[in-house]
Amino acid sequence: MKIGVYGLGRFGSFFSSLLSKGGAEVVAASRNAHSAPEGVEIRPLEEVLSSDYLFFAVSISSFEGVLKTLSPMIPESTVVLDTCSVKVYPAKWMKENLPSHYKIATHPMFGPDSARDGLSGLPFVLSPLEEKNEKYEAIKEYLSSFGFKMLEMSVREHDKEAAYSQGITHFVGRTLEEMKMEPTEIATNGYKMLMKIVGETCNDSLELFYDLQRYNPYAKEMRLSLQVAIEKVLNRLQSKEDL
Repeated sequence: MKIGVYGLGRFGSFFSSLLSKGGAEVVAASRNAHSAPEGVEIRPLEEVLSSDYLFFAVSISSFEGVLKTLSPMIPESTVVLDTCSVKVYPAKWMKENLPSHYKIATHPMFGPDSARDGLSGLPFVLSPLEEKNEKYEAIKEYLSSFGFKMLEMSVREHDKEAAYSQGITHFVGRTLEEMKMEPTEIATNGYKMLMKIVGETCNDSLELFYDLQRYNPYAKEMRLSLQVAIEKVLNRLQSKEDL
């Protein structure tokens, strides 16, 4: 099996190196110059796009433009997969730009920070955009060999659940960062967990945070629900203070 990865930013470098540990030949290309991750070969763009499986590891906001540019160069025999943290819009873009290709929307729900302690049990979402076939089963089996918790769901199911899990986590992490929270010797375990959330979410790019909020159709609903909940708690506190 030959796997191509387009995009060697922080996640793409981590993910391509991870994929190479399962025995597949992994080749990569990127818009910007990057050194080769461990186990990965930097190869000409045409070769990477012609791999058996091609993962795009680019930002959500750039994905549509990248597809429009590269889709004419991708052979129909190549299975195309995204790794975006939202699924509705990337799936739409793949369908529009790659109508004749076999396409799978995916979300590896981890990154260099959250995978530091091991891969076993980490969620990996698959949303097939075509009827399942032997190509789908082959890449699913390959990914399963890493010990991921493989989950199959529709792109809308994914985005609704992600808005109230990943989306809210990043929102809270960025909000706490604005408060300039610092370690303290009297920190409880709960506070330490909050600091860990700040560290993990803010290690990711600010672009990812904005993309999670802009391109998930359920993110605005999540933020409004959070706002209502905070106002309820504040109002209850106010009622107690007025006694």
